[in-house]
Amino acid sequence: MKALVAVKRVVDANVKVRVKPDNSGVDLTNVKMSINPFCEIAVEEAVRLKEKGTVSEIVVVSIGPKEAQEQIRSAMALGADRGILVEADDSQLGALEVAKILKGVVDAEQPQLVLLGKQAIDDDSNQVGQMLGALLGAGQGTFASEVKVEGDKVQVTREIDGGLQTVELALPAIITTDLRLNEPRYAALPNIMKARKKPLETKSPADFGVTATTKLKTVKVEAPAERKAGVQVKSVDELVEKLKNEAKVI
Repeated sequence: MKALVAVKRVVDANVKVRVKPDNSGVDLTNVKMSINPFCEIAVEEAVRLKEKGTVSEIVVVSIGPKEAQEQIRSAMALGADRGILVEADDSQLGALEVAKILKGVVDAEQPQLVLLGKQAIDDDSNQVGQMLGALLGAGQGTFASEVKVEGDKVQVTREIDGGLQTVELALPAIITTDLRLNEPRYAALPNIMKARKKPLETKSPADFGVTATTKLKTVKVEAPAERKAGVQVKSVDELVEKLKNEAKVI
């Protein structure tokens, strides 16, 4: 069974982002970039399925600038077998464009299992997995906290409001991973060295019949407002008064 894992290049989760002075976007100058944490969980799950003998090959695909090769190599160091970079301008990629490109990759590679992070930490869209499922007409298990492959079916335990839901999907299927699915491993130095020699293919959106031009436009990016310091109150009555008149939450 072949597994395809999509990964996104994002600002490292431990970096405090800065907004450009003109509010046109986030300043990425000299900023550390990493695999989106949810995508890293997807890679880890594919590697675990390979270690169980369920998956025979893991293909990692990323859509973005040439520099995204670094994130693909990182995924291969974790255990993926080969990579595909669809080189495109990040500013011209919306969720629908990414889903269309991934559909082309799926059509070419014919994987039985497609794994994606449920969302990216840079835009929090949480749309690509669902759009890809619609374009392919395939079953999808979103917000996965547990994955069990049995024969030609996969059981996905989903995190929903108020509890868990288990769905059974016929393969090929699409799974978007949640935080509680697993904890990604660290890449060992020998595996990092081996990843440099693994095959990495470069494509363009045109190879899949997609024009990378999004209809979405970022109007303005602003940093969150700084939180005001709290105050100590001397009585319950004063607390209630502030909650009612200042915070307006009661």
